Amino acid sequence: MANKRDPTSLAHKLLRVFLQQSSTSTGSISKTNTNAQYSSTNSKLQNFPPISMETFQSQSPKTMVVDVEGWLLKSSSAFPYFMVVALEAGGGGGLLRGLLLLLLYPFICLLGNEMGMRIMVMVTFCGLRKESVARVGRAILPKHLLEDVGLQGFDMLKRGHRHGRVVCVSRMPRVMVEAFLREYLELEYVLGTELEEFMGFYTGFMHGERERYRVQELKEAFKDGAVGFSSSSFAHSQLPLSYCKEILLVEKEQKRWKALLRERYPKPLIFHDGRLAFRPTPLNTLTMFLWLPFGFILALIRLTISLSLPYKLSTPVLAMTNMKWRLLVHTGGNGSGGNPSNPSEDNHSKTNHQRGQLFVCNHRTLIDPIYISVAINQPVQAVCYSLSRVSEILSPISTIRLTRNREEDARIMGKLLDRGESVVVCPEGTTCREPYLLRFSPLFTELSDEVVPVAVNVKTSMFYATTAGGWKCFDSLYYLMNPSMCYEVQFLDKIDTSDVRARKYSNTDMANLVQREIGKALGFQCTMLTRKDKYMMLAENDGIVGRS
Repeated sequence: MANKRDPTSLAHKLLRVFLQQSSTSTGSISKTNTNAQYSSTNSKLQNFPPISMETFQSQSPKTMVVDVEGWLLKSSSAFPYFMVVALEAGGGGGLLRGLLLLLLYPFICLLGNEMGMRIMVMVTFCGLRKESVARVGRAILPKHLLEDVGLQGFDMLKRGHRHGRVVCVSRMPRVMVEAFLREYLELEYVLGTELEEFMGFYTGFMHGERERYRVQELKEAFKDGAVGFSSSSFAHSQLPLSYCKEILLVEKEQKRWKALLRERYPKPLIFHDGRLAFRPTPLNTLTMFLWLPFGFILALIRLTISLSLPYKLSTPVLAMTNMKWRLLVHTGGNGSGGNPSNPSEDNHSKTNHQRGQLFVCNHRTLIDPIYISVAINQPVQAVCYSLSRVSEILSPISTIRLTRNREEDARIMGKLLDRGESVVVCPEGTTCREPYLLRFSPLFTELSDEVVPVAVNVKTSMFYATTAGGWKCFDSLYYLMNPSMCYEVQFLDKIDTSDVRARKYSNTDMANLVQREIGKALGFQCTMLTRKDKYMMLAENDGIVGRS
């Protein structure tokens, strides 16, 4: 019995290692005032001599219980995540549901953690389809949650994951956090509030406290002794933590976690959906609702200007409404700088028998070809796979719908080039919001003897102009409603693709070369993911949009 390990002592040693490493990287936690910042539910935290990582690995407890809101996330407020569900899963009534949740927020704060959580669950979930909420939890919430993960809390979690079992518990409904914790943080055990449902719809009620967390599973998971990590604000309201041998708490005023950098994500965030391009805190959400009437009017004004004025006049007028774009200078391999391919002059100097110019760009929004047209100050033909009928009507340039039949699509684009038209193609086949490039379809390499790669990027302040599971016909409206936005266009050196047409070079290798050049110019990472991968993950369909 003398060799039996005491979980309490092990917990203290575990925390000592964490404090040692955290104090060297951030000033928010120090070793000298540990007792002022941390406390234990069973005993005061004692001073232990530093231990080596080898000792930590050999003596760490078998089970760590991590409070998601209290320890893992920088912010302890669950309001932003409920607002995301209310707006994104609420369908046509999402704005009204979100507005009601915002108006009730002061009362939620006054009622305390438990009753406030029940009210947020009722307002957010009552009447929502299970499938809609599951899609938000899988495709939208992980982005917002990842951006709120604290570096210090994450480091402790990963140490426990390497040397034992980590159980994450949350006051939020399990459907909101499970996909995030399992898919992006690679955790196996997730406990959260269970919700009542009826015929595929949520009722807005939570199960009884003991049923909410599956008590039998807790007893089985924690039978060997567990150490909990939480915040002093939530530890006593989390039933799972009551099964821990000891709970180590961080004081609310001392919890100043740094943000987890993108490079440290266990799994890269490449795809996500939803319209909100900001964190919907109460203040940010209030700003959005106040902006919406003005934003809608401003969107109509911007659209009218774009459709009625030539580019040389519309550009400065739109810039006064904070709708800007920039032509970036590219210094190519020939050292010429600026716009080495000079596509505008090339097209103006064409004779009737010369073919048109083929522009190949990455795909950020459906407006990419429009800004290429603005940059060269002449019309272009935009070829696309899926575009809503509304977007086609509102587009100031010609759009050509492709068929997904390789031979037919090659014939359509080849005919346009033979007529001397400038053609813009986005070989990714779909948009990607994050700094990644999807696989380039190689068809474009067989259409012309040379292509002009174009690197485009866009920054918006409030709304995303793309969606996988929402109404695509509103993409343009959401873009134009942003308080500010800026497009960046960069023309790269022309790339000779004649060897592909002469069967001397692989079309796939050429497409990968163009992808790498654009990725290098943007600082984006190239991937082999496809349109199908994106839509199966975010919307569980192939992403085809009909004309209606």
